[in-house]
Amino acid sequence: MAQKIAKRVAKAREGIDRDKSYSLDDAVKLLKERATAKFDETIEIAMNLGVDPRHADQMVRGVVNLPNGTGRNVRVAVFAKDAKAEEAKAAGADIVGAEDLVAKVQGGEIDFDRCIATPDMMPLVGRLGKVLGPRGMMPNPKVGTVTADVAAAVKASKGGAVEFRVEKAGIVHGGVGKASFDAGKIAENARAFADAVIKAKPTGAKGNYVKKVSMTSTMGPGLKIDVSSLTAS
Repeated sequence: MAQKIAKRVAKAREGIDRDKSYSLDDAVKLLKERATAKFDETIEIAMNLGVDPRHADQMVRGVVNLPNGTGRNVRVAVFAKDAKAEEAKAAGADIVGAEDLVAKVQGGEIDFDRCIATPDMMPLVGRLGKVLGPRGMMPNPKVGTVTADVAAAVKASKGGAVEFRVEKAGIVHGGVGKASFDAGKIAENARAFADAVIKAKPTGAKGNYVKKVSMTSTMGPGLKIDVSSLTAS
C-alpha cells in the first residue's frame, strides 16, 4: 500500500518545478490534471502575509462569497427563536434552536460546519466560546454570522461563503472549489478569495502585505503562484 501511494505522489509531482512561480491559470490546470484521488479533491489556496496577528492592528479576518460556490455540502446551524427560527428553517438551515441547541453544543454535539446567531441570542451563545472558538465557528458580526437577517446568512453559507482568519504564522488559507470544477471557475474563486484578503489588509500591516501564495489539491503537490496573476482581472 505504501509503495502504491508513493508511486501516485511521484507521478503527481512529475513535470512540477517546485522553485517556479506559476500563473494562476497554469497552476489550476496542473492541479486538476494531478487530482487523481478516488474522491473529488478540494483545491486550496494559502497566502503568506506580512503581518503579525499577535498585534490587534495586524489581525486579518473576513468572509468572501465565492462566485462559483465551494462544492461542499455545508451544514448550517442557527441560534434563533420564534419568527427568526422559522425564517432560518425556510432558508434551508440544517439545525435551528435556542437554549436546547446551546445545551447540545455544550455536551459536545456539534453536527454542523458553520453557525449563525441572531443578536438577541448572543448572551446565550457567548457561553459556547470555549467550544466553538477553537474550531473557528463562533458567530461574529464582522463576518456576518451574527445578524438579524438569518435567511440571507443561511443562503450565503450554503452558497459559497468562506470565512478566513490569519494564523499565528501569518498564513490565511481556504478552499476555493473542487477538482471537478471547470478551471475557469476555480481561478475566478481564487481571485475572489485573494481580493477579499487584500481588501482586509489591517492598518498595522507594514511593507509587503502579500509575501507568497501557493495552491494545492487535497492529495496533490503544492505550487507557488505568481501573485500578479492572482490579482489580475
